[in-house]
Formats: sequence, structure tokens, C-alpha cells
Amino acid sequence: MAASTQPLSTNLSWMLSHASYTLTTELTAALEQLGISPRAHCVLSAAATGEHTQTELAQMIGLDKTTLLVTLDELEAAGLAERRPSEKDRRVRVIAVTNAGERKLAEAEKIADRVQADVLEALSPDERKVFVDALGRLVSDRLAKPVVCAHPVRRRAPRG
Repeated sequence: MAASTQPLSTNLSWMLSHASYTLTTELTAALEQLGISPRAHCVLSAAATGEHTQTELAQMIGLDKTTLLVTLDELEAAGLAERRPSEKDRRVRVIAVTNAGERKLAEAEKIADRVQADVLEALSPDERKVFVDALGRLVSDRLAKPVVCAHPVRRRAPRG
């Protein structure tokens, strides 16, 4: 069926949700060989950018604190990250990526880049840049934070 005749072909929410689910599923399958989930990959990636507390990481990635805690426990158990006292304030604990975590992150980045390039291959090079730039602006501006509503929408958690 042509995209224009599909009932949800102009529903931005459905299209973004469907694209996110499908891409996350593909990335989950691709990262299985490393024994890491897309969520763990995101946590490692964010933690590698500097000294961040659990709360800061949760806000950076958009995870609730409980989900982040479970993910950090998994990363610690695998020897990929650890909670350490901050160099700036020894009373504060930050999440540090271990050497093994840095190696795992580098491998995961290659896989994620490959999957992303493969997905974007459906667009021309000019369309790719416009699409990624525009989506980045939406996510960092208008769609940066959900509005408060009576029945909050649960985020679909990636398996793995």
C-alpha cells in the first residue's frame, strides 16, 4: 500500500513512535552480539562525556531514575561502569566508564553508526542531513520535554 493511502501516513506521533520502535528493535538485535542493550549503550555514551551523577544522567538520557539505576547495576556487574566519588566533590558519586566500558562503547558506536547509516540510506544525502538536523532541533526544542497530563504516556522500554 502506498504511504499516502495508509491511514496514519500524516500522523507525526504515530510515525515517530513506529520509527523509534522499529529502529530500537533493529539496534537491539545488532547490539546483542556485544551483550549490551541500546539503553545501556546510551548510558555509557552519556557517562563517557564527563563527570555526571545518576540524576544528571537520567535527565540527559530521558530515563526515570529507577530504570537508570537498574541499567547502571547491569553495567557495573559487567565491569563496564562504576560509581566513584567525584573529583570535584568527594561527597558526590558520579558514574565512570571503565576501560572495558570504553572498549565496549567503541564497538557499540560502530554498530550503531552502521545501523543508522543503513536506515538513512533510504534517503538521498541531502535529505539525510535535513532530516537529522530537523529532528535534532525538534528534540532539543519543541519536543525536549513532555507536557504534564492526567494520564502520562509510558515509554516503551527496549528489550535487552
